[in-house]
Amino acid sequence: MSKLDAKILIIDDDKDVLLAAKLFLKQHFEIVHTEENPENIPVLLKNENYDLILLDMNFSRDATSGKEGFHWLNVIIEIDPAAVVIFITGYGDIELAVQGIKEGATNFLLKPWENTKLLATITANLKVRQSKKELEDLRCKQKVLLADRDQSYGNLIGEAPAMQKVLANVNKVAVTEANVLILGENGTGKELIARAIHKASNRKDEIFISVDLGAISETLFESELFGFKKGAFTDAKEDRAGRFEAANKGTIFLDEIGNLSFSLQSKLLSVLQNRKVVRLGSNIEIPIDVRLICATNMPLYQMVSNNKFRQDLLYRINTVEIQIPSLVERLEDIPLLVDHFLEIYCKKYKIPLKRINAATLKRLEKHNWPGNIRELQHSVERAVIMSETNKLEPHDFFLSQIDDNKTNELKSNSMNLKETEKILIRKVIDKHGGNISKAAKELGLTRASLYRRIEKYGL
Repeated sequence: MSKLDAKILIIDDDKDVLLAAKLFLKQHFEIVHTEENPENIPVLLKNENYDLILLDMNFSRDATSGKEGFHWLNVIIEIDPAAVVIFITGYGDIELAVQGIKEGATNFLLKPWENTKLLATITANLKVRQSKKELEDLRCKQKVLLADRDQSYGNLIGEAPAMQKVLANVNKVAVTEANVLILGENGTGKELIARAIHKASNRKDEIFISVDLGAISETLFESELFGFKKGAFTDAKEDRAGRFEAANKGTIFLDEIGNLSFSLQSKLLSVLQNRKVVRLGSNIEIPIDVRLICATNMPLYQMVSNNKFRQDLLYRINTVEIQIPSLVERLEDIPLLVDHFLEIYCKKYKIPLKRINAATLKRLEKHNWPGNIRELQHSVERAVIMSETNKLEPHDFFLSQIDDNKTNELKSNSMNLKETEKILIRKVIDKHGGNISKAAKELGLTRASLYRRIEKYGL
């Protein structure tokens, strides 16, 4: 008969009771620890996470009242609210044992006991521990989901060849358990890709946890990612699981991993290698089972060469790499993306669906989009709010940065008057944030003349 994977702690000042219980229970459970002195309970619980505790109600200095048992029951529950405690008591203390259940004990056991009764009681109450643990995990995940509820994540959109290649790689890697490193500029949709991998994986029914490492300070890194015990620091008023624990059985996405300092990289590497976390203020190792996806816009390989990023950590996180194209590498997708964002923001602001004309699309396709899709998204939202008609015109978009190539053309000695005029008009419109009246005044044109040129040049 195989042993159950459970850790049992027996606390009693009777050495014979401890020896008899341990000899019997070791035949059925992987780990059985015994302790004569209840004063050692805090240390024991700090160093080990027990699935069940057998606790004597009376110790030598207080043999009949049960007060010591109640005291140590409260200590145990204070340290581990999910603890499953079975009181060990004599026949004369049944009323006290029942009171103990009201105060937090799970069950009681009369001594001397029969071994079959002892085994049956422990086995039944281990299920209580599992239920408590599952409930705590659920609460932990619910907190993360509530914090994540206002984020909007849609389906991946892209018909450009560069994007089709990315989608093909997503489909290949999703069904594996391989660690994935997503590379790309800011605003290219790295988290969307990570979520797409999760949705297509075998973990799709489990939780997806996103962590922006760039937004976590060094002092909060361990408590946020690995969790903490009550009292571990000044504001630690309750036990809290970290992001790795919350992501157990699911996927954890570590964004901006290139921002980690060398010392934090070492701590993260240790967790990834051992697949265990230790909460701040505790020595107990908690096993984790997560799918790891990381992302960055930083040149990790160059950082490795400059001793700013650990090579062993890079090898750990990049079993598969996926490079996300910038928006200028997939200009064909701008019409699809614009339509997608128009639907979202017209619905959000409860206004009739707006459309975009061909001239405006041409203008958008000529912008160099330093902020990539995120910049496009914000531009569409702003245009939806500020435009006064149902069709968006070029002047409805505030594009603050003109195309670098066109800027160079303007600086050159080109004698092409039409091209120079086109570039100048676009520059002045951008300068005034799309305000046609101000742009026309600076250019020395009427509003009507400027509108004709905008239409002529497809601005």
